[in-house]
Amino acid sequence: MDNCIHTLIRKSRSTRRFQEDRPLQESQIIDLIDIARLCPSARNRQPLKYIISVDPEETHEIRSALLWALDLPDWDGPSVGERPTAYITIMAPRNCSPDPAIDLGIAAQTILLAAAEQGIAGCMFGSIKREEMKRILPVPKGYEILLVIALGYPAEEIRLEPLGEDGDTRYWRTPDGVHHVPKRSLEDCLVRR
Repeated sequence: MDNCIHTLIRKSRSTRRFQEDRPLQESQIIDLIDIARLCPSARNRQPLKYIISVDPEETHEIRSALLWALDLPDWDGPSVGERPTAYITIMAPRNCSPDPAIDLGIAAQTILLAAAEQGIAGCMFGSIKREEMKRILPVPKGYEILLVIALGYPAEEIRLEPLGEDGDTRYWRTPDGVHHVPKRSLEDCLVRR
């Protein structure tokens, strides 16, 4: 199976190092959100709101409010020259009903697939210093931050690897800077055929 969506899914990886010298424009990010807003929504409530960040000072502050790679504890995030040039912060009203988690997953994945189609890479962050983010961004009263997506042109190679016999799903980096991501086999994912 080698169709367009399969290619995009393989291309859309959690990228953590970017070409900082190639900034994204606000219009590019708006286009990604315009696609996401058309996604299906639970009971069509459409609770998600977005904050776009492309200003270099703001993106620098946001970077410090994110936990970059929990499986790489000695790595504190991308170095100067490898930092994302844009972020999308996704929010929903507190106590939203129905739970916005499904909408969030659909919208975030759609944003990353649409970005991948344009050669833009991204990484979703759920590990966020939320109080720090609220000091950086104009989060509307009554809203909570659900997810942050870092975006930019990729500056790293990511390889999918078969999951080892030990079942360890943690990703790793080799000394040459290649990021390796183990994936379960199709057979391992199927409970019944």
